[in-house]
Amino acid sequence: MTKIWVFPGQGSQTPGMEADLAQTDIGKNRFAEASALLGWSVLEKCQGDEETLSRTVYTQPCLFVVESILTDLLKDKGYSPDQVAGHSLGEYSALYAAGVFDFATGLNLVRHRSQLMDKAAGGKMAAIMKFDRTALENLMATTADVVIANDNSPEQVVISGTPSAVDKILSEVKAKRAVPLKVSGAFHSPLMAIPAEEFQRLLNSTSFHDATVPVLSNVDPRPCTGAETLKHRLVAQMTGSVRWRETMLEMSKIGVTEAIEVGPGKVLTGLIKRTCEGLTLTNVSNLSEIALLNGT
Repeated sequence: MTKIWVFPGQGSQTPGMEADLAQTDIGKNRFAEASALLGWSVLEKCQGDEETLSRTVYTQPCLFVVESILTDLLKDKGYSPDQVAGHSLGEYSALYAAGVFDFATGLNLVRHRSQLMDKAAGGKMAAIMKFDRTALENLMATTADVVIANDNSPEQVVISGTPSAVDKILSEVKAKRAVPLKVSGAFHSPLMAIPAEEFQRLLNSTSFHDATVPVLSNVDPRPCTGAETLKHRLVAQMTGSVRWRETMLEMSKIGVTEAIEVGPGKVLTGLIKRTCEGLTLTNVSNLSEIALLNGT
């Protein structure tokens, strides 16, 4: 049996997602370490109002901390993955789970990433569900300044670009549903080039280790353990598409039989269920769900 741990990204956050994690020594220590590094309390933000938690500058560090604690608790119980993958921000949690960097290093990267993305302006993103892929791709090919930012599944994508370009696509695409997202910038698009350059300077000064298990990255789903390649893929992720549909297809290709979503919500297991047949799917977001694993 080949197990993959998958980590959700921004959009999966919810007040109370810290659940009972602070009751554990691992959780208590991690929350304290995070507060010292960030200068604000992750616990307070998780226990506060949804609007504040949904701000990128808070969402991303909070998700990384919660997912890292869950990873540590799983490993403390003797569980380990054979592969890891994360959706957008979740890739940082996946790299942490694979031993590419320690908790403080990962949180520092996420803190700077969230600040850069929070300050981004002038862009727009929208989710499109149940559409004709060929028609959408043809329309995108003839429209400047807009790209597919998240290729989430055969039936769901997120487009990103200038407001006028995104609005043009939304006015012409035939889809069951199209929803503008509440974000400040055109994430995962070429419009993030300047923040990406600034973030790369931080990455260049950050030490990465080879991964202990293969990582399926957003911009290149092929399994990889090399430190420098994984670092390069993180830089590319700022302006490149989240190729989650291809990541799921890669899971089937490499023989994954079980996927465990480590973090709040069930977004990724939902996508996997509709894309990959025969996988055992499990969600781990609190202590009780860890206790229910029964040796998986």
